[in-house]
Amino acid sequence: MEFTNVKLEVENRVGYIRIDAPPANTLSSVTLSGLSEAFDYVEGNSDVKVVVVTGAGKFFVAGADIKEFTNAFDNPKAAEQMAHTGQKLFDRIENFSKPVIAAVNGAALGGGLELAMACHMRYAAEDAKLGLPELNLGLIPGFGGTQRLARLTNQAKALELILTSQFIDGKEAERIGLVNHAIPLASLMDEVKKTAELIALQKSAVSVSASLKAVTYGLQEGQEKGMEKEAILFGELFASDDMKEGVGAFIEKRKAQFTDK
Repeated sequence: MEFTNVKLEVENRVGYIRIDAPPANTLSSVTLSGLSEAFDYVEGNSDVKVVVVTGAGKFFVAGADIKEFTNAFDNPKAAEQMAHTGQKLFDRIENFSKPVIAAVNGAALGGGLELAMACHMRYAAEDAKLGLPELNLGLIPGFGGTQRLARLTNQAKALELILTSQFIDGKEAERIGLVNHAIPLASLMDEVKKTAELIALQKSAVSVSASLKAVTYGLQEGQEKGMEKEAILFGELFASDDMKEGVGAFIEKRKAQFTDK
């Protein structure tokens, strides 16, 4: 299945979204639209339980389409709207009801890294380059980068990377906690597939969604409200078929057969 500059394949209940906008997979307005349409599809398809986002060719996403920036010269409101458009899509990904895993196969720069940071988990090729070089353009990150990088690492490291515009490789990104794992490129998709299929084929979509809600809500609203949200979701799961099946299977010493209900 194809959308504008985006391809989608579904295998073993995992939806693989591949950004394909040569030569560098830049996030132009039409590519953002195609990405949004792909998420519309996987959101409404109950056969898809996990989403993987990656890039075609040698790039994950090399950033925004800089040529489009010239359309907003001397028009701060238009530029602000441009930022809001990217932020809205990435916020949607961060709050998505299904796990979204970024498979960073190559350069993830500017908007590309901001996209990866909006995903729930990140696996990166060891030699992939990651960074936020917007200050080289006299700008700042505009698709959530100033907020998510500090949250995923820490304030000092985020400011270092933003203010210097330095790139780091996948290994360093793993060391500072920006990605879950750094993996040789040849093995990247195999490792991502293992994790995605473990979740998609062995876990209940109901408890997976509840886990995402609890963790994300707590990060956004603070621990006290997050704990209350956790208790509510914990309680709601006691009315689900899958919770009863999971507990019953444990007591009966057999493998649970979840139906995502």
